[in-house]
Amino acid sequence: MPYSVSDHYDGAHFFNPEPTIRTGGEGKRVGIWQFLFARLRRDEAIWSRWPKKVENKAFPGPSGEASLSWIGHSTFLLRLPGLNVLTDPVFSERCSPVQFAGPKRVRAPGIALADLPKIDILLLSHNHYDHMDIGSLRALYRHSPGVQIVTTLGNKAYLAKKRLAHAIELDWWQAETVKGATITVTPARHFAARTLWDRNETLWGGLFLDYKGHKIFFAGDTGYTKYFAEIRQRLGAPTLAMLPIGAYEPRWMMGPVHMNPADAVQAMLDLHATRAVGIHFGTFQLTAEPIDAPLHDLKAAMLAADQPLERFFTLETGESIPL
Repeated sequence: MPYSVSDHYDGAHFFNPEPTIRTGGEGKRVGIWQFLFARLRRDEAIWSRWPKKVENKAFPGPSGEASLSWIGHSTFLLRLPGLNVLTDPVFSERCSPVQFAGPKRVRAPGIALADLPKIDILLLSHNHYDHMDIGSLRALYRHSPGVQIVTTLGNKAYLAKKRLAHAIELDWWQAETVKGATITVTPARHFAARTLWDRNETLWGGLFLDYKGHKIFFAGDTGYTKYFAEIRQRLGAPTLAMLPIGAYEPRWMMGPVHMNPADAVQAMLDLHATRAVGIHFGTFQLTAEPIDAPLHDLKAAMLAADQPLERFFTLETGESIPL
């Protein structure tokens, strides 16, 4: 790839400056097969308490007021004055290379893709299937001609091969002004892969959007990282931080690359965020914790940090709130 060697790219692969080595119970390094075996041991019964379907809620319609809507997992609709943004859009039944196998959503998208307003910008944090869904992206290209993808290094060429042209790809700390919004890709502690053979050939990261007084940080997928404090120092405190709170057990495996709610609360404090909203939970069963564990653990973490519960909130599937 034609990228310069840096503190997170060695000329062939991207890497985390912070260690992400996973170890098992005897301190042995965990390889790909142990990782996949642990993922296959998910207990579906601990997710069965939630209803399988949810009625699509009526979109609130034009109001001139900025709003946030949770569609599911890490997919959110941001309605800002004159600008509509979607984060990591996944509307498919499964987050998988195929639609006959792989993690299946337990609740339908809170807003159907066809019911969305015209979308201006798509923020793509990295290439995992629960964040970059090609079928959804193609449908959004048809739904919103002229929509602009902003993503991380290495994804532009892949998207072009999938007939998704004109993506903007950025390195950590690079910024681009798109349709009046300044978007900066920020460091994250994670990894990338679409197959068993392309690990870390593309970059992962968060995206910080600065637009008409709104500073919105979308963390994508990340373990807890020292970079949260640097993001605040460089870009300012976000008015809203969108932070992952799910897919975190077992910690010996997921801890380096997925935050738990306590990590997310610390990230909110590091960022000095005015408010935070939980993302990346309650839609696809990816790891071992019960479906409602992120909600309980988030409340406990906020109380332990002596923070008002309304500062770090979650939405119901399909719920919209003003910003």
